[in-house]
Amino acid sequence: MEEKMQVISSSDKGLLQTNELYQYILDTSVYPRELEPLQELREVCAIHPRAGIGTAPDAGQLMAILLKLLNAKRTIEIGVFTGYSLLLTALNIPEDGKIIAIDVDRAAYEMGLPVIKKAGVEHKIDFIESEALQALDELVQKPDTEGSFDFAFVDADKVNFWNYHERLMKLVKVGGLAVYDNTLWRGTVAMPEDAVRQILKEGRKLTMEFNNLLAKDARVQICHASIGDGMTICRRIS
Repeated sequence: MEEKMQVISSSDKGLLQTNELYQYILDTSVYPRELEPLQELREVCAIHPRAGIGTAPDAGQLMAILLKLLNAKRTIEIGVFTGYSLLLTALNIPEDGKIIAIDVDRAAYEMGLPVIKKAGVEHKIDFIESEALQALDELVQKPDTEGSFDFAFVDADKVNFWNYHERLMKLVKVGGLAVYDNTLWRGTVAMPEDAVRQILKEGRKLTMEFNNLLAKDARVQICHASIGDGMTICRRIS
């Protein structure tokens, strides 16, 4: 299993110049600190045919620090897959914390659910099987939800990233964070369009549009981190 994990980890998921350098970071700073339930869930995810879309473990390590710095208690996750980032969040919020987790694919979530249950954090998770916009709109309409969340993580369809952001700017409190994954889209955002593989072109276009909108959004302070496949951290300031 270790050999398979290394192959997946050193794929073009990361943006570093060499696979060897990325593997060095994982072996030196990430894997030695990775909690056993997270390692177990990552191994479960490795056999999924779309394992490459899971949260990169080095990106997860950054998320864990952000959650602790915020003292986050109420969070939203849009795009769950097998639940690596979901489990990571559950392990880093208090015992009475709560995560609203939204995804259309319950089967992928249930693939990682035994590990989540074994870790003793299932009670922190409210999984909603739904299109994310519908679920977010329902949340926005509920009394007392405006500004009630400390943290949000979005790793879902890129076509709706800005729509998600608009709703999260109502749900996440001032001083809270909204974090968006895949915002460098395997480095293609800096490539000439004719150098980009066809399968990545639409995602590249949508990602660039989203990045440009975020850069102009006065409601947030942003940091575009070149970790994993690119991660943009937005701190709501108004």
